[in-house]
Amino acid sequence: MLKDLVLKNRSYRRFHEATPVSRQTLEELVELARVSGSGGNMQPLRFILSADAEKNARIFPHLAWAGYLTDWPGPQAGERPAAYIIILGDTETSKGFGVDHGIAAQSILLGATERGLGGCIIGSVHRDNLGKELDIPERYDILLALALGEPAESVVIEEVGPEGDIKYWRDEASVHHVPKRSLQELIVG
Repeated sequence: MLKDLVLKNRSYRRFHEATPVSRQTLEELVELARVSGSGGNMQPLRFILSADAEKNARIFPHLAWAGYLTDWPGPQAGERPAAYIIILGDTETSKGFGVDHGIAAQSILLGATERGLGGCIIGSVHRDNLGKELDIPERYDILLALALGEPAESVVIEEVGPEGDIKYWRDEASVHHVPKRSLQELIVG
């Protein structure tokens, strides 16, 4: 059921790094993005796939991991993603990308969840440095990075408390808590 996939599709930031994700799996996930909606059917997205440790190690330092966890520098060796998909916008196809990359990222992560994987959409990317590191031609804008792998953490959804704080946090057992606003608060009128 779709709702079950959505509930399981959390932002995982720690993985069983030694559990591989194949290039074929990454291609199957990009296939889901390929057939997803695109504004004006322009299809301006392109993808860089990484499923090998050397390339993953080149990508990792150019990503920021959890803005609200200010004392956490990101996953340690052994907890890092087994794979990445970098979503690019081809400026020769379109000058704007609208929400295409959000649609693509959600399709990819739902597909990953269906396969027992987890992931995290990372928008905080040191784009210039990553572009140089991967020798990405200037015609491509780096839009998002998707970190993928077998999750090595528990993430739970809870209601936002009476103080209204929406910041995610980790408890003493390293369980990641994600407060969500109530349905009544979201519906207007």
